[in-house]
Amino acid sequence: ETGTSVFLVGHVTKEGGIAGPRVLEHMVDAVLYFEGESSSRFRVLRAFKNRFGAVNELGVFAMTDRGLKGVSNPSALFLSQHGPDGHGGDVPGSCVLVTQEGTRPLLVEIQALVDTAHVPNPRRLSVGLDPQRLAMLLAVLHRHAGIAAFDQDVFVNAVGGVRISEPAADLAVMLSITSSLRGKALPRGFIAFGEVGLAG
Repeated sequence: ETGTSVFLVGHVTKEGGIAGPRVLEHMVDAVLYFEGESSSRFRVLRAFKNRFGAVNELGVFAMTDRGLKGVSNPSALFLSQHGPDGHGGDVPGSCVLVTQEGTRPLLVEIQALVDTAHVPNPRRLSVGLDPQRLAMLLAVLHRHAGIAAFDQDVFVNAVGGVRISEPAADLAVMLSITSSLRGKALPRGFIAFGEVGLAG
């Protein structure tokens, strides 16, 4: 009635949910998460609920001596700086993925490290990606591509702390794993995206 906007600022629990009664989330028009690693100067603003718009939009900001500034090219944050072109050239186990965050396409580097396991049960660890999907992709690689990693530790990481939930990351994950396993880098400037089904 008065045209006044109210911002309520709170904190999250260890599980990542908003602390306090859940009724608060249902009452408000938008729930925004302001995220960032303490060791990084970059912060991400993500909408988890938006009554009047999309919830998958992403805002990227940099902490400067003059406060927060918007980042015009967020893809640069999610690509590691090794290689002369900044796209991970000449490094095995790296593949650049194009993903969609709201209306904004982002380039994100997927890194994989495959190493001989020294324990009976090889480790499978993914950061920023679904761990169950990683196990499925390893099975598809073995069954349909003849690439076995059952005696290898497999670590997969999405650079920059971004979380990727869409299945279009499948192809980039499989290529980065294969690249690391064979010790052969993908071509410079190469970008991949695509869902991989159980039939390969």
